[in-house]
Amino acid sequence: MTGPHTAMVLAAGLGKRMAPITDTMPKPLIKVAGKPLIDWGLEALVGAGVERAVVNVHHLADQVDAHLAKRKAPAILISDERNELLDSAGGIINALPKIGSEPFYVLNADTFWVDGSRPNLVLLAEGWDDARMDILLMIAAKDQATGYDGRGDFHRSNDGRLRRLGIGETSPYIYAGAAIIHPRIFAAAAPGKASLNRYFDAAIAADRLFGLRMDGLWLTVGTPDAIGDAEAAIARQTVNG
Repeated sequence: MTGPHTAMVLAAGLGKRMAPITDTMPKPLIKVAGKPLIDWGLEALVGAGVERAVVNVHHLADQVDAHLAKRKAPAILISDERNELLDSAGGIINALPKIGSEPFYVLNADTFWVDGSRPNLVLLAEGWDDARMDILLMIAAKDQATGYDGRGDFHRSNDGRLRRLGIGETSPYIYAGAAIIHPRIFAAAAPGKASLNRYFDAAIAADRLFGLRMDGLWLTVGTPDAIGDAEAAIARQTVNG
């Protein structure tokens, strides 16, 4: 596989924890280190050879539309959720006619990363095995992350298979907001609100959810106070890199 040529960028969320900034600005347009959050992801997609990105919009959608209209690459297709916010999987299902039938990248517009020696989306594409996988998640270890203080998201086996944490369990591994997904997993899906977690669990049950550890620094900006922390981490990475 040379890598997906299409991506879905999830940019429709309300960003409530970023209030009051998000009262007047959608979260994907908040700048970190001088660059809107969504542009960090879109530039990573261009670097991985992605030709078009489907972006769903809801909260303050006109601002997102106007910003994306200025971009030359990748080609942007808007998936309009102004009338109803559909959640992560619901947004993808709604956009499937624009996505097509081949594996595609999924990116959260509000998390981003600084690559290590090679682009992480390229590493993700190289790690994709269509015969074994329905979903391949980019995974960060906690020591690669800023802005995260949770118990982890998944256990990861030596061959990359993922499973959920049990009650009271912790893990060093975090879902880093980027993945490759095959659209076949949505073949029987009905339109409407739905979370990707449902499809993660189905892939785990089928032994087809895998995770690839990223190279570099992963950042999440969940609150206004986290912006400065992320910018300081980027500065340190640039100096040390």
